[in-house]
Order: sequence, then C-alpha cells, then structure tokens
Amino acid sequence: MTTETKPAYNVVGSRPLRPDGVDKVTGRARYGADINLPDMLYGRLLRSPHAHARIVSIDTSRAKALDGVKCVITHEDLPGATDEIVDLGESVSPYKWVLQNVLASDKALYQGHAVAAVCATDPHIAEDALGLIDVEYDVLPPVLSVHDAMAEGAPILHDGMKTVEMVARFVPGEGRGERETNIASQLEFEHGDPAAGFEEADIVLEGEFETAAAHQGYIEPQNGTAHWNSDGTLTVWVSTQGPFAVRATVSKMLDIPLANVKVIPMEIGGGFGGKLPAYMEPTAAVMSRLTGRPVKMYMNREEVLIGTGPTSATYVRCKIGAKNDGTIIAAEATLAYEAGAFPGSPVGAGATCMFSSYDIPNIYVDALDVVTNKPKCQAYRAPGSPQGTFAVESLIDQLAERLERDPMELRAQNSAHEGTRRADGVVLPKIGAEETMQAAIDSPHYRSEIGIDEDGRLLGRGVSMGFWTNAGMESAAYASVNEDGTVNLSVGSVDIGGQRAGLAMQFAETMGIEYDLVRPQVVDTDSIGFTHVTGGSRVAYATGIAVHEAALDVREQMEARAAMIWDVDAGAVSYENGIISGPDGQQFTFKELCGRMPGTGGQIQGQADVLPTQPGPAYGCHIVDVAVDRDTGKVDILRYSAVQDVGTAIHPSYVEGQVQGGVAQGAGMALTEEYVYSPEGRMTNASLLDYRMPTSLDLPEIETILVEVPNPSHPYGVRGVGEVPIVPPLAAIANAIYDATGIRMNSLPASPTKLLDRLLDD
Repeated sequence: MTTETKPAYNVVGSRPLRPDGVDKVTGRARYGADINLPDMLYGRLLRSPHAHARIVSIDTSRAKALDGVKCVITHEDLPGATDEIVDLGESVSPYKWVLQNVLASDKALYQGHAVAAVCATDPHIAEDALGLIDVEYDVLPPVLSVHDAMAEGAPILHDGMKTVEMVARFVPGEGRGERETNIASQLEFEHGDPAAGFEEADIVLEGEFETAAAHQGYIEPQNGTAHWNSDGTLTVWVSTQGPFAVRATVSKMLDIPLANVKVIPMEIGGGFGGKLPAYMEPTAAVMSRLTGRPVKMYMNREEVLIGTGPTSATYVRCKIGAKNDGTIIAAEATLAYEAGAFPGSPVGAGATCMFSSYDIPNIYVDALDVVTNKPKCQAYRAPGSPQGTFAVESLIDQLAERLERDPMELRAQNSAHEGTRRADGVVLPKIGAEETMQAAIDSPHYRSEIGIDEDGRLLGRGVSMGFWTNAGMESAAYASVNEDGTVNLSVGSVDIGGQRAGLAMQFAETMGIEYDLVRPQVVDTDSIGFTHVTGGSRVAYATGIAVHEAALDVREQMEARAAMIWDVDAGAVSYENGIISGPDGQQFTFKELCGRMPGTGGQIQGQADVLPTQPGPAYGCHIVDVAVDRDTGKVDILRYSAVQDVGTAIHPSYVEGQVQGGVAQGAGMALTEEYVYSPEGRMTNASLLDYRMPTSLDLPEIETILVEVPNPSHPYGVRGVGEVPIVPPLAAIANAIYDATGIRMNSLPASPTKLLDRLLDD
C-alpha cells in the first residue's frame, strides 16, 4: 500500500530477474572456499579448549617438524598492539582488541579463541599439525553472564580495564571508573524529566527481561585466502560484507600501506552482520609472507559457532509510566549486553532503538557494555534492537491489558511521528510509524478471529512494533557506457540480498533505459572508490544514491556530446527518459548517441562518490498467532503477518524476501536458538544438529504488507528494509504466548523445556 501519490516509474517497483541468479543456481558462482591457486598451502587455527586461561607457553617445534608443514605462527608474529581505532563498518574498535581476537597473546578469553596457526601442503596435514602444538595453560575461572561479570569480586578479563563513560553515542568521554571492572563502557541517554514523568503517571509497570546469544546462521562458513606477492603487494580473496574493512584491518595488522592490499570479494553465502570482521585473513597473509606461497583458510561449522561472533546475550530492566487515558509519559531502562571477550556490544543501538516507536516526552536509559568469556559478539541484523524492543513491547502489552485497551490502538495513540525526539536526542524526520500501525490495524490478519484449535492446543495472538535507524556512510559507483547502448555498472557494495538488481534498477530508472541494458558487478578494492560495508540497511539507500549520481553524470556528458554534434550550447540540450533533445526538434535516443561516442571524444564514464547522511528511519509491525501444546510446551506459529514501511520498494520481491527472512531469524531467537554453555565455559551445542534454527517446516508462509512512505532524502524514496523485520518477532511471539497461556515469558528463547516448566508450575 502507498500513503501518498507514487510517481510513475518505469523500472523501480518492477520485478526483473536478478543478474547473478543463473550463476548461483547452476553452480558457476565462486565463493571464498572455491579459490584454488598454484602451489597453494592450507591453513588451520589451533583454538583454546578453555574459556579463560593464561597462556604460559606455546611450543611449536613438533608441529614444524611434521612433513608437509611449511609454517606455524603465534601472536608473536603479528605487529604490536596499539590503541589506534579500526573502522569495521558497523562498529569501531581499538586495533589491539581486533589483533587479540585474531590470535591470543597472554590470555585465551573464550573456548575457541585462536592461539596459533599452521599451514601445510595438505589440509589434513595442517589438521594433524594442530595436535602437535603444545600449549601450557593456567586455567582461570570464567564469567559467563553479565550478572557474573558485574558481580563483586568477579574475575577480571582484561587487566587494567576501567569503565569508559560515554558522553555521546559511541564517543569516548574523559571519565573512567576508579577500579578494574568487566564493564567496558557506560552510555547514558536522557531527555525531559523522567523522575517528574513517573511522579505524574497514574500507572507504572516494570519488568526484567533476558535473551540468549544467537548466531546469524549464514550457510557459508568464514574463509580467507591470501597471496603475498614478491613485489610486496598482498591480494586477499574472501567472502565478506566489507572488503574495504578487511583491507584496513589487514593493512594495520601487517603494517603495510593500504594501496598494497587488494581485497577481492567473492560471492557470499549470507552474513547478516557476522561477516564484517576479519578472522583468518591476517593469519593467512602472514603465513603467505613467510612461505612465499598463497595460503587458503576456511572454518568448519563448529569453528563458526565457537570462534565467530553471535549477537549479545542481554539483560534489560525496563519501566514505563502512563496516564489512565493510555498516554505514555515516562520510560526508563537499564541495559547490560554481553560484548563477549572484547568490548563492543550493540548496547548503544539497543538504547537508541527500544523506545523509538513511540513519542515519550521523558526518557532515561543506562546502557552497559560488559565483557564475558565468550566469543566477541558481532553485528546481527539490527544489532541490539530486538532485545531492547522485547522489553518495551512486552510492557506495552501489559499496559493495554491493565487499561482493557486494544493493544494496537494503544500503540497508535502513542506513535512516534515527525518531530519526535528519540532517546539519544535525535529528532525524527519524516517517518511512517503511524501509517505502519494503521496498516496493521486494517490488515486481514488483525481483523480476523483466531478460532479454536482442534487438537486442544492453547491459541494466542501477539503484536509488536520494531524500529531501526538505518545507515548512510560512504559509497562509490562507476558506470562505463558502451557504444552499443549497454552499460557496465561497477560498485563496491557486496551483494547479499539482491543489491546488484536493485542498484541496476535505480541506474536504469535514472537513465530512462531498460534494466536489461545494465550489467552490474561488484569489484575489488583496487577498482572502485572507498565503499563502506554491506550492513546497516544502507546499500539500496547510499549506494543507490551513488548510482543515481553516476547516471546523472552520464546524462550531463551525453548532453554535452549532443550539443557538440549539433553545434549548440549545452544548456539548450536536455535529457529525459532516454531521449536527448535539442533545438528545432533534434533528438537522439540513448543508444543512437552511444553509437556516436567513438567520433565525439570516446567512451563516457560516469562516476560518483557519496556520503549521504539522512537514511530514513524505518518501522515494522508484526502480528502472530501461535498454538501452545500444554503437554510438551512446544509453540507452533500458525500465522504471521509483517507490516513494514519500506519507503519505496525498488524490487518488491526482494523486499518481501528480506522481510520474510528477518521474521524467520527473529522467530528462532524467540523460540529455539541459544548458545548453551557448561559451567567451564564450553559451548555444548556447537553444531547445527544441536543449535536449533527454524526451517521451512517450523514456519507458515509469512504474509507481508509493504507500506510506502518515501524517504525525502533519496531520489526514489528508499528506506533500508533488511534489519527492521528481525526486531518485532521476539516481543510479538512472547506476547502471543501470554495471550494463549497467561504466562509471561520474560526470558527467551521460550523453548519447550522452559515453557513446559512454567505450565507445570501453573
């Protein structure tokens, strides 16, 4: 549905075939693990079996003596650590923490922490060599939750760490705590007068909420191949969401100029934020330098689960105050998010997003970033927002019940709108929160009756709003026009969700030509200007602006060419819908003028490097019906509808797919997915047999309703769509379980065991 008159586009809003589809379904597409180079070596990582241990010594002599082993390295083979900041795309981190995560130095800080690397002529020899590396550990007690980590007398992960007070979002302040701690940073947001707001409130509701760590669940494991060339340059092949971020990390770790590092992004089998950082690329590069041969590394599934970053496990204490007429006037929250072994949880984003669906005049949020003996957490699709939103949306449902109000109408009464101030102080621009809520209220799903289950299961319905800020950041695009009227469009944004198609569509729309004439490609870091990561729901927006401006550059050059041919001033020539027009009715079609390029100055190339800063916040509202088996505690999702403001759906099929995928992942976080640890800090479910992600058998067909409130800062009104849909499912499903059973599941996932215990207690 649209909320205002939509321009009549020719390409935008259609559903063409994706340009990479044939290669992927026929197996021709090349992923990171498909790289094979002459004289290539195979690398493996030795990982700590302990969650917290001092590394007393590492003896690599036996491994080096094994026939076929060409190199063994430890942290000593990497440059020294510094406090210099590395931009990882969706986050920043001191270089020293990134370096420590690649290869541990004095301490292993989680089970799976890499402590040494080996390369050999055969992957099996490399695997055998790991067993010959002798590591002496002094095992220390681990801290495995934010509660343990913040407790008085807790073991300290990092000697000398003191809490950094944040004076603004992600900006370090001067203040530091007085004693060593596992609380890496504290961030506070406040506006209005929260104390006065709660004093004025007729109803105050409060609760504590917890969520487990969950993995992104991408199909393709991490990989990296490096070749240190004899001229001192380095080439890296990798499946990554951020080739320029990998380039920066490798450059700093190896102390070589950025220009000497070329990163070639391969096709990527999913990422969702988990493939932003570098893991094996630096070690592969070091071993390639030492051996003079290319080194290929890739993880198995267990390594992915124990050695890469899931999203945070979280604890949130939340409070809201409201008047008897349902107006929410005050809100307060304390958030403690697990960062894993090194600082950098998405707690700031959680604090920013959790209240942002509503216009609340008085807000205070205290956000704590807490290190624990678990893998360093990484971004996961709207990082931090689902967990904070779970708390808020659960309390709003309780408020609706207390006031005997329809839960969606209560939300609509308090909806955020243009001019609303978020918790972090940002004033919202034109947004679609109200339109999204109304579309949910008017949806066939919300207007339907749940009915009665023939199997005697308990049925319930839940709703939830969700918000994500979306991101801008830097992007580049180059367009080379060919004399036959086709265009080669080069971008630096890795394609995960159909970006090549969406970007080619925006270019074709701007040029007024057919989509099939544009050949989009993702190129390496030497072949395009700096482009930030594929993350933050930024590519269709930011790189979309880049391709639009590259097209405008082409149009301007074509106007100049036509003016030269007609011997008129360029100002007398105009370009519209693929037609170049001049005085006295003179015209060229795009293709005709392309054919005249060789004799009028040669090939035309348009280019743009942009840094857009108004990505357009986005909202979603989800409705879910569940059935709860009272004998087993199993929850089945019967029907699911996702309503979302997408600004303008460039390719509606891919937008719908993004929404459906986010729902599936959010449902997993709500019902089945969690990292389970032994008291010693070992992950006990490190396989896809035991780590339970939903499959198509667990979910119904997910209904989507696309609301279009165009983002005025984009030429076609784009808002990012990929991250919002993972935000509402946790709360929506928990609210539906309560509606069915009367049991409020404040700790997720609501696994059958947990829910059955609660049912039996009742």
